[in-house]
Amino acid sequence: MGQSDDRLKFLNFNPRSRRLCCWQSKVNVVPVEPETELATLKEKLLIMAGHAERAVNRAVKALMRRDDELAHRTREGDDVIDALELEVDDLALRLLACRPRPLELRLITMATKIANNLERVGDEATTISRRVLELSREPQLAQAAQVPRMAALALQMLKDALDAFVHGEPAKARGVIPRDRAVDDLNRQLHRELAALMAERPSAITRCLNLMVIVKSLERIADHATNVAEEVVYLYEGHDIRHLDPDSPSGSPATEPAPAGPA
Repeated sequence: MGQSDDRLKFLNFNPRSRRLCCWQSKVNVVPVEPETELATLKEKLLIMAGHAERAVNRAVKALMRRDDELAHRTREGDDVIDALELEVDDLALRLLACRPRPLELRLITMATKIANNLERVGDEATTISRRVLELSREPQLAQAAQVPRMAALALQMLKDALDAFVHGEPAKARGVIPRDRAVDDLNRQLHRELAALMAERPSAITRCLNLMVIVKSLERIADHATNVAEEVVYLYEGHDIRHLDPDSPSGSPATEPAPAGPA
């Protein structure tokens, strides 16, 4: 990933030198130096993010170019993202065995959550590529022209959430969360247009359904970017802002509890 060197200079972890701890296995004993392994954990996350972003971009380009080969490459690349998630989880477990300090513990825990969201982004790219292969057999629908814009919105959210993680900027992460609404709005708009088209032209039903799946996958990618942003806020501020109203400075619940009924 091009910016990985710069991105590794973050979180400002400068713990005093600690003894090595070991991860016991049936085969051997692997020494673990926490400071080095924390840097490796961050690097793996950033590499994983790069693969996930490229997978989505390839899938969208395959749709617009009607490029089956590119769609196949996207599906094959998902194995790399899956393998990286397993590496992150394994390394996190080894670090947990070293009895990390509180801030380090939050980093390790959030790293596994971020890795899970990035793996899901890769899965959504694979879903898009499968639908692209089906759509390439028939004429392109006009609504497909909106897909690159929607993908750009979702991927920019993901990039900004990860930049907030890298540079320790929870305020920037908070700014990502309300942007999910723009992607949701575009998703609803395209679903309405495609539903109307299916009613008007039954011959286009299969194409409309495939495009609906693609649009929904992009909406889910934006959701995963939102999840990453929320995890960054928790990492740096220690506040769990999931399920809270992003427009409320006091962090009130997104929906008010229903009034109690009559006794």
